[in-house]
Parts: sequence; C-alpha cells; structure tokens
Amino acid sequence: MADIRIPKKDILALNLEPIQILVKSILLEEQLADSEQNYRLLIDFPLDENDPRELSEIPEVRLWFVRLDALLPWFLFLLNWKEGELARYTAMLVPHQFHRTEGIQFNPEALEIFVMNKVFSLSETLPNFGIQPQSRVKAIAQMLGYELDDDFLNALV
Repeated sequence: MADIRIPKKDILALNLEPIQILVKSILLEEQLADSEQNYRLLIDFPLDENDPRELSEIPEVRLWFVRLDALLPWFLFLLNWKEGELARYTAMLVPHQFHRTEGIQFNPEALEIFVMNKVFSLSETLPNFGIQPQSRVKAIAQMLGYELDDDFLNALV
C-alpha cells in the first residue's frame, strides 16, 4: 500500500496536483486494475490541541474531498477500503454523526445517494479500463451496508 500525503496548504488551495500526478501515471501505464485498493490518503491538517473535531468535520478538508470526488468520481477505486479508507472517504462526503458506542452513523438518505452515485460512476468508468465493475461495485456497496441485485448491476453494463 502506498501513501499519498496531502498537506494543509494543498487542502486550503483546493490543489489536487498530488492526486492528478498519481492518476496520470496510473492511466499512462494502463495499470488501473493493478492499482485497485493500493492507496491511502494521509491528510496533514494539524489542529489546535483544544480542537476536538475529526478531519471530516473541518469544512476545508471536506471541500477538498468534494472537489476530488467531482473531478475523479472513481478515485475511491484506488483507495484501500479494507483498511478503512472507504469509510473515511465516505465520511468526507456524506453527512454523519459520531457515536461513542456505535461509531459513525451516516445520514441514511445521503448515504444511499452517495452509494448509487458510485454505482453509476464506477459502472460507467471501469469498463473503459477493461475492468468488469459488477463485483467491485457490489463489494463497495456491501461495505457501506447496501445489497445490490445482480440483475440491476448487469443492466448498467
């Protein structure tokens, strides 16, 4: 797994250059399938020690993720979701609350919209790179608590 460091200055400037360089490299070498779930975003956004917020509660960080997701809606395909990157990416884009005992609780309607957005964008994009999307899309949806019907997914291809 490789780390992609995103410094505070890039977040404040909405600079996606580190991501764009990585994506160009992967696409030029036609290695999208080999890059699946290989990356972790390391957000370097120091907070005051009295600031109790999580990164997903900081508007500047969330806005950076909104821009990333708007420009590269399939980027989460590259993230190592088995180690929590999918949940963290989702938390940056979907309204939620933290509960001490239950963990993160996403707004159900917003999460459903997010999941379906990813289903449609990945189902459209991955075949362009020779990747069959059904199993990947289904796995992402399952990790976020959704079951997708095979007939529905097959109709998207």
